[in-house]
Amino acid sequence: MKPDRAGQPDRFDFEVSTYQFPAIRGIQAGREYYVTMFPLTVVARLFTFDDSDLPPTMRAQRVLNRARIPTIANYLISNPNDYVLSSITASVDGEVQFIPIGEREHESKIGKLIVPMTAKIVVNDGQHRKAAIEEALRSRPELGLDTISVVLFMDFGLKRSQQMFADLNKHAVPPTKSLGILYDRRNSLSKLVVSLLEMVPIFNGLTEFEKTTISNRSVKMFTLSSIYQATEALLGKCPDLDANFGDYMDIASQYWNEVFRNIPEWQWVVEKRVTTAELRKEYVHAHGVVLHALGRVGHALIEQYPDKWREKLTQLQKIDWSRENTKLWEGRAMVGGRINKSQANLVLTNNLIKQYLGIPLSKDELDAEANLNRADHGVEA
Repeated sequence: MKPDRAGQPDRFDFEVSTYQFPAIRGIQAGREYYVTMFPLTVVARLFTFDDSDLPPTMRAQRVLNRARIPTIANYLISNPNDYVLSSITASVDGEVQFIPIGEREHESKIGKLIVPMTAKIVVNDGQHRKAAIEEALRSRPELGLDTISVVLFMDFGLKRSQQMFADLNKHAVPPTKSLGILYDRRNSLSKLVVSLLEMVPIFNGLTEFEKTTISNRSVKMFTLSSIYQATEALLGKCPDLDANFGDYMDIASQYWNEVFRNIPEWQWVVEKRVTTAELRKEYVHAHGVVLHALGRVGHALIEQYPDKWREKLTQLQKIDWSRENTKLWEGRAMVGGRINKSQANLVLTNNLIKQYLGIPLSKDELDAEANLNRADHGVEA
């Protein structure tokens, strides 16, 4: 039995055990699909047919990343009253029936969807959510009464599922890291960094919230993700961040404000004597790699010189941050005259700043310097 274009089947075998859900009927690319709500307990049971029934090429695309499942499951378990799950998209190979609530235009699109338990259902988008729901229900079975929206496409023989999987993943646009930080209210460091922006002149009004890179003509100075990385490096591992949020905020705001006071070119931007575009073109410290390095330097500085770190930071004024000073920055913040933010270049930029401030280098940092010197002299490591 297959439904006609009006959604009414020629016949339906009600002797077959079925699931019945309220649903909305829609059309995409000339094909029917349905939006419905499944209780979480049903999600775990309904999408359970053996993937070995699928072609090998489709199975390869659908391999679960098991490392992701506990993260999503813990999110559900830890936030039973404040979580959000996006829709699951699936293909149905089976004889379904849609019974509208009426015959008028809008009534014909709303009704009851009947899905036989014998139907094969392939998750095209949301297999990790489905697996995480199963895991979370073991610890919090009461979540089973909650519902998740499911978009069901009719796909007899599952001929379109592989292409649907590819299309959904190819055209999905994940949020930028900066937006993720801005909206993540559960992450204490994200909250700290967002609050920090108004306290530091070079961040206040000069932070790019939506993008992870800054265009040449942008009026912004740093991306939120760059400030987050730099502040994370500054504070280091802080498991007691929630308990001592104010103390960590004080450290971060005092440090970045002190850095600001010792970099005249940053002050020029705030005073509107130069544009951010001009600064990016001429100086290395207008780029995220140097900001990140300053965060790393700050961690070592405050840890090793808790009473003298402000005094030592005055040495920043002696650094020539100009990109034209290739003797200083080539191989560190720059490679071939272009800014480079690789981990190796981050460490070498950090090393240079630490040397100016009189902070001893760690063994790994000394090794990085040795590798750089060998490269400068054409000697293989």
